[in-house]
Amino acid sequence: MSRVQLALRVADLDASIAFYSKLFAAEPAKRRPGYANFAIAEPPLKLVLIEGAAGEATRLDHLGVEVETADEVTAATGRLAAEGLATATEEDTACCYAVQDKVWVTGPGAEPWEVYVVKADSDVRDKAASSVCCAPDAGEAGTAVPVTQRGCC
Repeated sequence: MSRVQLALRVADLDASIAFYSKLFAAEPAKRRPGYANFAIAEPPLKLVLIEGAAGEATRLDHLGVEVETADEVTAATGRLAAEGLATATEEDTACCYAVQDKVWVTGPGAEPWEVYVVKADSDVRDKAASSVCCAPDAGEAGTAVPVTQRGCC
């Protein structure tokens, strides 16, 4: 089963967890320092909450599509590249407290999208500085350029 991911950067993680628990009648599937995610069956949604700065309004961090296999990530990479989109891939990257394979593209409004598979659990929230974090921008000749000013995962 695939599901859409919505990652929000929130100022008050505890209040956000309480709100979304009530909204979706579900408890977080994973909760770690500064991070929580909900694996909601109906509607099929992976809701990710990332703790931001105190007093900051909630904002979109990134969007995604969670798939079941690495082969689906590979297929999405080929399809997106064939459509002329700049892609950036990561394999066995640890972020958001999970080991993942993923491909990033950026929408016309600079919104970062990832297609990803979770391969294992991890103790790491943020990716390494050398990693594509969180999404590519279209560079010269359609190449992917990491966006370093965004938060991660």
